[in-house]
Amino acid sequence: MITSSGSRTPAPTAGLEVRPFRALTYRRRDPEHLARVSSPAYDLVTPAGRARLADADPYNIVRLILPLVDRSALSEDPAEQAADTLHRWISEGVLELDDSRALWVYELRPPEGAPATVGWLGAVALPAPGSTAVLPHEDTYAVAVEGRRALLAATRTDLEPIVLAHDLEPAVTEVTDLARSGVPTLVLHDGDGVDHRLWRVTDPALLGRVEGALRRTAAVIADGHHRFAAARAHALTRTGVAGSDAVLALVTPMGPGGLRVDPIHRVVPELSLDAAINGAGAHFRVTELPPPARADGVRDAADRWLADAHTTGFLVTDGRRVVQLDQPSEVVRSAVPPEAPDAWRRLDVVLAHHGLLAACWGRRDDPESVLIAHSVGEALETAVERNGVALLLRAPSPADVAAVARAGARMPRKSTLFLPKPRTGLVLRPLDG
Repeated sequence: MITSSGSRTPAPTAGLEVRPFRALTYRRRDPEHLARVSSPAYDLVTPAGRARLADADPYNIVRLILPLVDRSALSEDPAEQAADTLHRWISEGVLELDDSRALWVYELRPPEGAPATVGWLGAVALPAPGSTAVLPHEDTYAVAVEGRRALLAATRTDLEPIVLAHDLEPAVTEVTDLARSGVPTLVLHDGDGVDHRLWRVTDPALLGRVEGALRRTAAVIADGHHRFAAARAHALTRTGVAGSDAVLALVTPMGPGGLRVDPIHRVVPELSLDAAINGAGAHFRVTELPPPARADGVRDAADRWLADAHTTGFLVTDGRRVVQLDQPSEVVRSAVPPEAPDAWRRLDVVLAHHGLLAACWGRRDDPESVLIAHSVGEALETAVERNGVALLLRAPSPADVAAVARAGARMPRKSTLFLPKPRTGLVLRPLDG
């Protein structure tokens, strides 16, 4: 890069900088206790789910990642209340700080013989402006970013990791296999049937090898766009403060040994199926599917349709009837900005947001107008509860996600669900650790 004075300055590094850190963990490490006090990522926890997790154990991590306002507390700021709770748990010995820095190998093994996902948990340096070391692929919502930033500022702790998918690098695989050859440090089996195993790694030789190997790779954010944006916003207010220039991340490979991509669906509240069909009928071919014979037939039919590689378009349902929308008109296609990269324009989720939600149904892309659902079942239940329709989407491929990120484009918010996900509460990172 050449400055205005004509002198050359070093270009921002393109590789990942992954640092060991002093972890904050629960003192009790038996698998049953870890299962009770841990949680899914904050954005996967429904209000009912939060209540169940909080009731499961008084020290469940959900009390920190999704704090509720306690009017009797000194502060009515939920972030400050989370910070008070965190400090109390530390003083009571519920949580303890490691005496030395380490990286963690994290293995997630889904049920039924599915391949395991294995990555490294570390403090990943926030890239300098212009760096391609970490590339986002989704838009964020400013209110959600500010909520995560406020929580980070109050607790001064990374309460849960983001997830990065890095370029394939054989040296990473080699050292990962070496590092997880012994007895794991933490083990638990979660409610979705996923086995979580973590190894704490302090050997200087292994750490040097994996840090060097990852420095030769770049990554795409798989999960945690809002937390990544929050970390960057927080860092701007804490320039020069140790630990504030990094974010806790699980770094996994792109491809074998990495994550799979599932779709995230949409729910449009207060929209009847007939109105949805009328709005879309002029610009899509509308095909009503046969009515299901059983009460849970809509979910089964939707799952089969989404799993069929030959299907095209979208499914729209009110939980009772199901229609397929395909063959969009040129009017709908022209609603997608033509100047955008090709990798972005051909995504189903982009056509859904620009061509269907906006152009046909007149819906803004905000959390009140378009709701998010992480499964077909959640989408159907929410559509019934909100007198609306569920818009069921197919997942993009990991290659599609990487292509969009490298083209400098952004998918609509909450476009991808990378699985399996790390369990929140197993390893925390104090910023000053």
